[in-house]
Amino acid sequence: QVQVVESGGGLVQPGGSLRLSCVASGFRLTNYWMYWVRQAPGKGLEWVSAINIGGDRTYYSDSVKGRFTVSRDNAKGTLYLQMNGLKSEDTAVYYCSPRVEYKPLEAMRDSDYGSWGQGTQVTVSS
Repeated sequence: QVQVVESGGGLVQPGGSLRLSCVASGFRLTNYWMYWVRQAPGKGLEWVSAINIGGDRTYYSDSVKGRFTVSRDNAKGTLYLQMNGLKSEDTAVYYCSPRVEYKPLEAMRDSDYGSWGQGTQVTVSS
């Protein structure tokens, strides 16, 4: 069964940090670009980060640039998102999404998300 399992979310105070993980199951992570996408309550999907197969090219949305860092460990089949300086507006369910070919974050649409996993909830609140 082809799927991903996201984890690492939780409740954190503003200014805090979390590290999300995404484990690939049933497919080889090395065949895909990997994206992080989030959905805040009552809002659509926001594509926040992308990383190439080798892990040496990363992209971020303006809303998270300078605070979030994406990385991957292909040997472990795992994608990460280190989130620092969290804000209340970062509250969302976070999903990871594989993609065969690169597409700029600003061009990604809801239809590009394949519902590979259940996501992990991040809540930023005092």
